[in-house]
Amino acid sequence: MSHARQHGRDHWPIRQHKRGACPTLPPRARAVAHWAAGTPALPVLIVFLIVLVDLAGGTGRVWLPLLAAGPALAAAISRPAGVLGVGLLASLLGAAIGVRHGMPASELTAVLAALVTVALAGTLASALRGRRERVLAAVRSVAETAQHALLKPVPETVGPFQAAVHYSAAAAEARIGGDLYALIPTPYGVRMIVGDVRGKGLPAVGTAALVLGVFREAAYDEPDLLDVVCRIERSLARNLGHDDFVTAVVAGYPEPGRLEVVNCGHAPPLLVRGTEVVPVDPDRPAPPLGLRALSGESPGLQVVSFTEGDQLLFYTDGVTEARDADREFYPLAEGLARHLCDEPARTLAALHQELLDHVGGRLHDDAALLLLRKPVAAAGAADAGGLALTGSPAVLPLAVRPEPVVDGAFDDREGAV
Repeated sequence: MSHARQHGRDHWPIRQHKRGACPTLPPRARAVAHWAAGTPALPVLIVFLIVLVDLAGGTGRVWLPLLAAGPALAAAISRPAGVLGVGLLASLLGAAIGVRHGMPASELTAVLAALVTVALAGTLASALRGRRERVLAAVRSVAETAQHALLKPVPETVGPFQAAVHYSAAAAEARIGGDLYALIPTPYGVRMIVGDVRGKGLPAVGTAALVLGVFREAAYDEPDLLDVVCRIERSLARNLGHDDFVTAVVAGYPEPGRLEVVNCGHAPPLLVRGTEVVPVDPDRPAPPLGLRALSGESPGLQVVSFTEGDQLLFYTDGVTEARDADREFYPLAEGLARHLCDEPARTLAALHQELLDHVGGRLHDDAALLLLRKPVAAAGAADAGGLALTGSPAVLPLAVRPEPVVDGAFDDREGAV
């Protein structure tokens, strides 16, 4: 997975000291030392800089109100104790500057009252910010756990394939979104799905969980890949609203050299053979999952040769619809050709970094990339299925057959994740 895993900790580091490293201090001195350790350096530096400017220029009445910048900045980066420390320091130095320049008592009192007010308000803001950060850390930790359950990590090797996944959610704080993927070995070969749920947020996450739950069960139960798609379609028809749908590509590798693809309104995967990158466009376009009842059209099964050295990239529209400052889409096929190598993880890492550079650092839609590679076996070695691969790596004739008639039967377990 591509996300950082550091969660659940406050943003204020706790300094730990070894016992016996320094002589024991009296309780009051320890309290002062602890308070000083929590005082941020930058706001203190700003306060002293204002004092130095006053000493150099002798214009205390002009610079004195700027001392409030110290506690105001501390409120954004420090703990409440640090804000109070900076506020106290600014107030003491402000009083000294006022007395030094002979400011009237009423004017000096007003300025000091303003400094104290800013310090107290900053302390409250710092406390509220710390509370929100702790809540956000807890929410992100829960989201991280949900992501592991929903989008399980893909191992480097699945069946006869090398595999890698890179996923980025548009809601970076949540770390999960409406894109989905799964890659699992089954009694009928390795099967996979990559999809994109209409919408974002929690409703999209719930729909993605439903699709993945049905897929993981049906992929083990159904010998025919089209029956797997049927199971997902029936489940979505009962659980989605009229305007909801899921675009998806479901694929399977039932035997050496044969890759089956069912495309339901999704972007076509990119097949890499040698140095050529070509899209696997469906011969018979089908509607997204959840909309079949409206269109009356059923997807077909497309068969493509997939031999040693070939690679196949599945992706969602968050990748191809990413725009730069000039509103130009990201050229995924060209980027894949530039960064292609024998290690799928390295290829996807380079692609993702180039994608971030293209959009200026942050994606505005969920983006998922799943790359498969059929390793090149040693000379004379048999394929994982027990058959030696021979002949040209050219694409097999694409076979399309209609989906079987969908009856009303449905396993009650389909919705389980």
